[in-house]
Order: sequence, then C-alpha cells, then structure tokens
Amino acid sequence: MQRLTTMGELTASIAHEINQPLAAIVTQREAALRFLTRDKPDLEEVRDALSSITQDGVRAGEVIRGLRALARKSGPQPTRLDIDDVIRQVLVLARGELLRHNVVLHTDLAVGEPVMGDRVQLQQVLLNLIMNGVEAMRGVTKRAGELTVSSTLAEPDSVLVSVKDTGTGLDPSVAEHMFQPFFTTKPDGLGMGLAICRSIVEAHGGRLWVSPCAPHGADVRFTVPVWAEP
Repeated sequence: MQRLTTMGELTASIAHEINQPLAAIVTQREAALRFLTRDKPDLEEVRDALSSITQDGVRAGEVIRGLRALARKSGPQPTRLDIDDVIRQVLVLARGELLRHNVVLHTDLAVGEPVMGDRVQLQQVLLNLIMNGVEAMRGVTKRAGELTVSSTLAEPDSVLVSVKDTGTGLDPSVAEHMFQPFFTTKPDGLGMGLAICRSIVEAHGGRLWVSPCAPHGADVRFTVPVWAEP
C-alpha cells in the first residue's frame, strides 16, 4: 500500500509538472501557425516559436529527470549558479503565457553573488511560481495584471527571490494549507506544484513562504544559499 501511494503521488507530480512545457509547446505551435498564415508570413517570429518549442521539449525531459531524482530521494546536484541568469531563462520560457494573458512583467534582478543550487530544479520552482501568478490574475478584469520577479541579497549567506502578482489575493485560511500535497483551490489542479517547490527549496537549504500584497495579490518568496567556495 505504501508503494502504491508513493507511485500515485509521483504520477500526480509528473502530470502536473509536465503539463506546463506541453502547454507551452501547444501555445508556440499556434503562434507559429498564425505567423505563417498572414498575408506576408513573419518567418522570424516562426523561427522564434520553433526555437521555443525545442526549448520546451528539452525542459519536459529535464522535469522528468528532476522528478525521478526526487523520487529516489537524492538531493539536488549543486553547482555555482547566477540566479539572475536562471530567472531570465525561465522568463523566456514563460514569455508565451505572459503575452497570451496580457500580463505586464517587471523585473528587478540585482544579486551580484553566485548561489549554490541545481539549475533544473530551481527553474522548476520559478516556472511553477510564475505560472501560479499568471493563473491568479486570469479572473481579474478591473486592473492590469502585473507580475514582478525580483532577486536580492537578503543576508550575507542567502539570496531572496520574489514572485509577486496583482491577482485575486490570498485567503488567510488557505495560506496555511497551500504547501500541503494534494491541496488545491483550482478546479483542475492536483495540489502538487507548491508541495514539490517547497521540497526542492528545502533540499537546497532554503525556505519558501507566501505573503499577501496590499492592496491586491500575493508575494511568494524563497531563499537559496550563496555559493561557498569548497
């Protein structure tokens, strides 16, 4: 029974995480077709869309490898990383979704210190938080949807990354449960994304939490340790 439960959790995790790059592939394919069917096809945009499809396909494979590592309970493979570079790469991957939902993106990346982390796993965390922010703003029509991604040196030995949205906000009664496995407020959600994110961040020696924003939205933050020379 324990093995079956573990397999069920892993299946739900894969279904949740793999859906993001697959959805991005479909979005980029539709964009490429629109550019091709114009009176004057925009081949440069088509090339960009095809390049994004390739990147999303590669990312899908990386997500599966990362989840398999989590299933084996092996820790992250830490290397010296530029966290701002990791954030920029994820924002490129999320560009299609941001444009599709008319989300205005703001960035404030100013760490200046390398961090110690697993690139694929941290990309997985960032993309999940960004997609959650976009999802939270889908039902908002009376104000612009804005997503702010920032990084800063929080303490001498850690970096703080923030993903802030102007969505529907955070219900205090929900906040205490949102990192629990299989808890979700989405009709089609599996409730695994944030639980996986917290596991990854904690395996890196950091922490993940969420706070309400005034007057609207939520701010999800996590820390990553600064690179320490061996």
